[in-house]
Formats: sequence, C-alpha cells, structure tokens
Amino acid sequence: MKNPLALLLLASAVSLPACSTLHLTRGTSPAKSTGKLSAEQLGLTSDDLALAHFLKGEVAMRNADYAVATSEFEAAVELDPGEPRLRARLANLYVRQGDLSRGYEQASAAVAGDPDDIQSRLLLAGTLAGLGRESEAAVQYGEIIERDPGTPEAYLFLAALSSKSGNDAVATATLEQLIEANPNSVMGYYYLGRLHAGAGRLDEAERSFNEALKRNPRSALVMTDLALVEEMKQQPEKAGALYRKALAADPENVVARNRLASLLVGQKRLDEAIAEFRELERIEADPTETRVKIGLIYLEKGDLDRASTELSLVLSTDPDNARVRYYLGVVFSETGELARARENLSAVPAGSPFHPDAQLQLAYLAQTEGNLSAASEHASAALKARPGSTSIIEFLVSLERDRKQIKSAIGYAQRLVEIDPGNDRYRFMLGALYNDAGDRAAALDEMRRAIEINPQNAAALNYLGYSLAEEGRDLDEAERMIRRALAIDPNDGFYVDSLGWVYYQRGQYTEAVEELERAVELTGDDPTITEHLADAYTQVGRELEALRLYRAALRRTEDSAQRARLEDKVRAMERADKSGAPRL
Repeated sequence: MKNPLALLLLASAVSLPACSTLHLTRGTSPAKSTGKLSAEQLGLTSDDLALAHFLKGEVAMRNADYAVATSEFEAAVELDPGEPRLRARLANLYVRQGDLSRGYEQASAAVAGDPDDIQSRLLLAGTLAGLGRESEAAVQYGEIIERDPGTPEAYLFLAALSSKSGNDAVATATLEQLIEANPNSVMGYYYLGRLHAGAGRLDEAERSFNEALKRNPRSALVMTDLALVEEMKQQPEKAGALYRKALAADPENVVARNRLASLLVGQKRLDEAIAEFRELERIEADPTETRVKIGLIYLEKGDLDRASTELSLVLSTDPDNARVRYYLGVVFSETGELARARENLSAVPAGSPFHPDAQLQLAYLAQTEGNLSAASEHASAALKARPGSTSIIEFLVSLERDRKQIKSAIGYAQRLVEIDPGNDRYRFMLGALYNDAGDRAAALDEMRRAIEINPQNAAALNYLGYSLAEEGRDLDEAERMIRRALAIDPNDGFYVDSLGWVYYQRGQYTEAVEELERAVELTGDDPTITEHLADAYTQVGRELEALRLYRAALRRTEDSAQRARLEDKVRAMERADKSGAPRL
C-alpha cells in the first residue's frame, strides 16, 4: 500500500527576518496621487512610507489581523517593489489565507530579487506544490539542497513529492541524503520509517523508527508510528506498550489514544478499551465518533442498556446519523423493543451505506413476526442496494421457499449459480428447489453437477441415492451413493434413513428396520423418517408399533400429500384391527 509522506505545510510556516533587520533602502518611484497630501508634501520619502506600512503590517500580524496586515504589505510592496523580503512577507500572508496563486507570484518575485534566499525558495516551492505544479516544486527543492545542503525541510519536502508521485526509490534516496548530511536528523529517520512502512518493509521501518527514538527518546510521534508497525507485525503487546509510552510523553495525543483503544478492542479487552475511549472523549474537539465506538463496545459486551444510552446520546445531537440509527435498531431488536427497532431502522435513508443492512434487519424482524411478505419486500430492497450480495440472495431463496413461492426462489437460486457457477452448494440449493417444483429431471441434473464440482458433497450424493431408491431402480447404485455420503457424515440421520429405504425397496425388511430405527434415534421426530420406520414395522409384523408411529407422523407433518397418505394408512390399520382382517 502507498502511504506517502505528508507534504508538511506549504511554506506558510517559514519564518522571515524580524522588522529590526529589514532595511528598506531601495529607491522607488513616487506614490500615485490619491487626492490626499503626497509624500513630498508631508516631507516623507517613499522609503519612509514603505517602512510605515511595513511596521503597521507587522503590528497587524501580531494581532492576527491578517486582512489588515495583507493590505499594509501590499502598500509597502507597491512603494518598494524591488525589496524581496517584502515580497516574501506578502507571499506568506497570501498563503496563510489560502490564496496560493498570488502567493506564488510574490514568492517568485522574491526569489528573482534574491536567488540565494533559502526561505523565499522554500516558500516558492511550497506554493508550486500546493498549486499542483509538483515537478517545478521538486526542481526548487533540488535547487535549495544544492545551494544549502543543510536545509532539512528541502529534503523532507522533496521526499514527500517523490513518494506522492510513486517514486519510492527517489524518496528513499533523498531521505538517506538528509541523514548523511545530518546524522542526528530525527525527522529524517522518522519519515524514512514511514516510507518503509507504507511500502510494507516493516523490518526496515522498525529500524528507522528506533534510530529516530535513539535521537529523541520522548518523541510521541515516533513511538505512535512504531507502535503501528508492531501491530502490522502481529506484535500487539509491543504495540500496546509503545502507545502507553507515547501517551505518557503526550497525554493529549489523540492518535495514540485512539489506536491503543482500537488495539484493546481487537484483543477483546473491552473494559480497558472503554476506559481509553472515555479519555479520548474528554480531549477530542468532536467526540461523536468516539461515543459511537463506546456504544458499539457495549453492544459487543451484550450490555444493551448502556449501548442504547450511549447511542441515544449521540442521536440527541446528531439525529441524522444513519450509522447510529442502524445500530440502535439492532440494539432494540435484541431487547425486543420491536417498534423502536423498526423506527430507527426505517430512518436509515436510501443511499446510506447502512441502508442495505437496515433493510435486511427489518426483513429479519418481519420474518420473526411471521410477516413473510414484508420480509421479502425489505430483503428485496436490500438486494437492490447490493445486487451482487450472495448472502442477501441466499436469504431470499430461503424466504421465498418458506412463502411457497418456489418459482421466485428458483429465480434467486439461478442468480447465485450465475454469480458462482462452480459453487456446489448453490447447485444443490437449485436442485432442491427444482425438486420442490416437481421438475425431477432438472433436480437430478443439478445434483450431478454439484457432485462433479465436489465429489465430497454428501447432501447431493444422498439426494441422488434416495431419488433412485424412491423410484425403486438402480438400487445398487443408490446404495453406493448413500454409503459415500455416510462415509463423509456417518451420523446424519437422513442419510441413514436413505440406506434403510434402499433395504426396504429390496425387501430386506429386517435390515431396513435396523437402519430406520437408528435414523429415528438420530433425527428425533421427522415425520417422513417416522413413516418409513412404520412402513418397515408393518412388514415384520409389528403392527401396533407401526400404527403408533403413523399417528405420530400425522401429528407432526405439515405436508398435505403426506397427511392424506398417513390418514389412509391409519384408517386401513384401524379397520383391519376391528375386523380382524390382515393389516398392511
């Protein structure tokens, strides 16, 4: 990843000579007539007037009245346009106020008037960089280094520009030049460390940061970035110790405090993380994001009351915060306050990155309440926002199947297969839906494809084996497929049921009873498996047990076809019992 050195401020921070050292002695043209008394009439020279404007500008600057200061220096420059230090002063003021174009003009004039003035060149290079003329800025920084190799800012700015343009080698070489010229350069080693870290050269970054710390052991800035490198090297304990050292040196260090708190969250040391975020909340100008994080930690801890309190506090001052609305909806969903959950989730606007999740959460709520139609609408809205989300599509497949909207469910399953045609689970899902729709051929085709993709797909193997057994054909092949499924998962009751049904179809009723009893034991009260065992019992003369199981299956089934079939079997056995006729 790229993490270029920050372009340290333009050159607005460049300090110029104090007024006591500024001598305005150049001859200038007379001031323009303004209807007031001229300089000559007042007995003042243009130099006198220029100096007066300069002094008034200095006073205004000390009072932070930059508009007045700018006006005064403009007047001074007009009176003494050949004085480069006045030009530089004015350029600095323009830059301070964000007018880089005029800052560039004045800095350029200052350099033209005094090519050896390093501060003016730094200012010129800074304005060029700020205007996006980075190659020209680089030339100026190079010129500064050539004229005065002892100017560290030039190396740092040039390295920053090189890094920004993707020229990592030049940036590295430039910082190494700085360190060679000044072996005690803390910032040289620091920015070299940042450059290495940004390029993923973590060991080199660690060495550079440690060299910086040797020269300034109390630098919170260096310790904070070294801690991040230790995090990247999977050394959380080292990172935590460094963050704490940085905070000991600079308790108001927002970056170190935030990173330490986040590190503690990753370590599941949630109470410690909350304590650090509370400190961060105290020192931040805008603690909104920190309060959100505290709320989410309480949510993670399962302390829903405190999570609700913290997030509601944020919402009281920022009612349009979509992220908070979403998480409050989640909290109220967990506490069972469904009306408040829906209120907050519904308030997450379309276009928000949290809108799809909010709609999905509303779908879950509706599903829980049995309103499958509303659930489908919300899930569809979520999918519209994230058309390629396989998790949402899978949810819709399940939802539409529960709604008995098999055609719609098949459509969603087909979308999954289109997205990932080599996914055997999606193939199985589609095959099962084809089976629900009564398209046995299409179902078998998808199951075969699933097995081709993944020969270990036990569910597909069982489906094919059971399908053959149901039809009473290719029973040897059916048994082979089912045994392959059982080899993968020997305790799956449905697979055991399939094997028992193969035995039943062969007329091996004793073996069928053995396997089907085990299937019932494994699955509990599945009505189909219960019916299978009852069928096998009738074949081995255990009619009373069979009747009991038919009745149990009848109570449990929700399938109308199975219900009708079971009712017929129960009635037949009851009639046979009364008449003494042979039972089924």
